[in-house]
Amino acid sequence: MNNETILNQTAILKTTASSISEVIDMPVANRLEGIGEYYFSQKLREIDELNRAGMQIINLGIGSPDLPPHPDVIQTLHEEAMKPNQHGYQNYKGSPVLRNAVAVWYKYWYNVTLNAETEILPLIGSKEGIMHICMTYLNPGDLVLIPNPGYPTYKSALKIAGATAVEYTLTNENNWYPDFATLETTDLQNVKLMFVNYPQMPTGQLPTKELFIQLVAFAKKHHILLVHDNPYSFILNDAPMSLLSTDGAMDVAIELNSLSKSHNMAGWRIGVLAGAKQRIDEVLRFKSNMDSGMFLPLQLAAAKALQLPVSFHDEVNNLYRTRRIKVVELLQLLHCNFDKNQAGLFMWAAIPQGYKDGYALSDKVLYESGVFITPGGIFGSAGDAYVRVSLCSNEEKIAEAIERIKKTL
Repeated sequence: MNNETILNQTAILKTTASSISEVIDMPVANRLEGIGEYYFSQKLREIDELNRAGMQIINLGIGSPDLPPHPDVIQTLHEEAMKPNQHGYQNYKGSPVLRNAVAVWYKYWYNVTLNAETEILPLIGSKEGIMHICMTYLNPGDLVLIPNPGYPTYKSALKIAGATAVEYTLTNENNWYPDFATLETTDLQNVKLMFVNYPQMPTGQLPTKELFIQLVAFAKKHHILLVHDNPYSFILNDAPMSLLSTDGAMDVAIELNSLSKSHNMAGWRIGVLAGAKQRIDEVLRFKSNMDSGMFLPLQLAAAKALQLPVSFHDEVNNLYRTRRIKVVELLQLLHCNFDKNQAGLFMWAAIPQGYKDGYALSDKVLYESGVFITPGGIFGSAGDAYVRVSLCSNEEKIAEAIERIKKTL
């Protein structure tokens, strides 16, 4: 093909492209009605724009660990990825090596005995598992109990599946636990699932054995499947707990867990679903039609991560404790009220008088000081009077944020 022919074809393509005045109108599916872009996706774009304008925003809003995984985990990934036979499709149920590692991990840390063959399902992140669970069990007309405040993905996932959210309000006065007396007065006839999350995000509230016993009894009484989202149990928490350690929980509950926070592997997208064989088989019916097995070297590296000693978690938590001291200083500067002993990657704090809501305080700090903290209202109306500050920045950045805020108060 000579140059003249190429130029002629290029001209034809340009003419064709210019004749198309606009993208065709293609309405999205009804299931996305009321589902907006994730708040942090929008906010990060705004922060990028502010940075391009020269503001250099300090982001104390996102809960993505800034620490790397243990060197042994990275080394395992490297060694396994170098092997020529590790790059094919994988078993939909996950590698036996990873499933066995999860079983040992659950027994050691949570005193929960799981059958590695039938009661464990690796996930490409636990957020994926939330969607899989909703698509597996929910039909239009089904109701789902979700916490307010709580992780926004619960609500969006069940809506996409066609179900309807029924919020149960958590309050500081009730230790951010469900009010079972109020729940008993609710029409629960069509409630199929109940999402629970302890240590709770965004409040950092730890569970108790009594709470888990109450949850299991409530679920049995009303024939509701409990979905316990448990990604924060290792962060600033000396006694990790699993709902599945409660007598009878395997009959009415499944549990999501993740290596994102506990092992500094957020971008690796490694999670797990644990529960009775029947539940695992049911979710696998959906999952196996949506994705393929996880990259094997990732699974083997995850298995290595689950074998790390207690000292790894102690080291990570000591660093978070030091950062929390600085975040406490920042929140005191803003005259917020909070519990100093929260678990998880954040500090949850009530805003002072004089602000309409957490959005107002967040915007003031962002636009005047160049520091982003999360408004509590994104987690539900019960969070309107709160803000959340992440521990996923080093002490120097938090100290700089403090100095910036001091200058603008």
